[in-house]
Amino acid sequence: MADREHIIVAGAGPVGAVAALAAAQRGFRVTVVEANAGIETDNAPRAATFHPSTLELVDEIGIIDEFVSAGLVCRYFDFWDKTTGTLVARMDHDTLRDDTPFPFVVQTEQHKLVRIVLERLRRMPEVDIRLGWSVDSIEQDADRVTVRIGRDAETEVLTGAWLFGCDGGRSTVRKALDIEFEGYTWPERFAVLTTLHDFEAEMGCSYRAYFADPDQWVNLFKVAGDDMRGRWRVVFAARPDQTDEDALGDGHAAKVMSAVHPSAGTRSLVHRNIYNVHQRVAAAFRAGRVFLAGDAAHVNNPIGGLGLNCGVHDALELVHTVDEVAAGLSGAPLLDRYERRRRPINIEFVQQQTVDNKRRLEEKDPAKRRERLDDLARISNDKEAQRAFLRRTSLLDAVVRAQEID
Repeated sequence: MADREHIIVAGAGPVGAVAALAAAQRGFRVTVVEANAGIETDNAPRAATFHPSTLELVDEIGIIDEFVSAGLVCRYFDFWDKTTGTLVARMDHDTLRDDTPFPFVVQTEQHKLVRIVLERLRRMPEVDIRLGWSVDSIEQDADRVTVRIGRDAETEVLTGAWLFGCDGGRSTVRKALDIEFEGYTWPERFAVLTTLHDFEAEMGCSYRAYFADPDQWVNLFKVAGDDMRGRWRVVFAARPDQTDEDALGDGHAAKVMSAVHPSAGTRSLVHRNIYNVHQRVAAAFRAGRVFLAGDAAHVNNPIGGLGLNCGVHDALELVHTVDEVAAGLSGAPLLDRYERRRRPINIEFVQQQTVDNKRRLEEKDPAKRRERLDDLARISNDKEAQRAFLRRTSLLDAVVRAQEID
């Protein structure tokens, strides 16, 4: 098969896996190169919220039923005033029932999506999956891209028409292209405590719940877990001067959890994690025959669950664009449209919203804080205002805006 029909995908995380499957379904020969040999058994807590607009894309690649069955369907999400323990607003995705066939969010851990997609890819004869192989170097000319990959002492050279860099925030592909990752890193880290404590049963919160507090905001998310028995993630910001050990230790963990509900304690904790948080966007999403998608192209704080969703949108936009050019339906200049669409959409919808979401939860000025919470209550009590709010938070408006960019 000619190189022009071969796509090399760096990264087998959710964005790379989805891009690979969408490309293979359109008749491309695909090689997936993933440095993590154990990616299929890696179940560390990461992104798990999939918005209606993204569920439409999961449906497009033909795995929606299996995907939904692996997680939890969430119709509602909440905003709470943690300082008083009161529910401020409950948003109902069913308000979007005339806008999308999926008027709900699905909480399915991203590693489940990876497993589902890789299993599909292994059934396809023109797909080669290289787990445990890393991208070592990249060269390209007007006709093809050449990628040298390695595993231990082995090396191999791949050539293809295109290289998709879907290899995460520390992207080897982006660094090889010397593309600047513009933005900043927040001074505080985000910590995640995973617990079997059932916050919904104790306090009646939705599966997604945001707790505003000028001293210690907290977010709660219920996921199914691999055993489908359910567990909750408690997300909060560690102080910049706080050690990892203190932020994740029993004493502080108990303080954070009991401040949400007095009955919550550390006995039910099953996992703890802490990580740095960034707001960054690559200066370019394309360099010749090489493209960036997902975290390789943009990273953001996770409040609102938008980063991975935007990455899946990148993947499908990229495959649609390359497919149109490869089929001769459009000329090579169309390739620039990928960056024209995806980069400003990420800045306008994802970067802006996630920063606003964080500020809403941590607002310290009493007057501004009251104004923010009152605005959420107003939106939740006005059907049209709520629909407009949810269209933006679920990236439905982002899809419309992207399609307007030629």
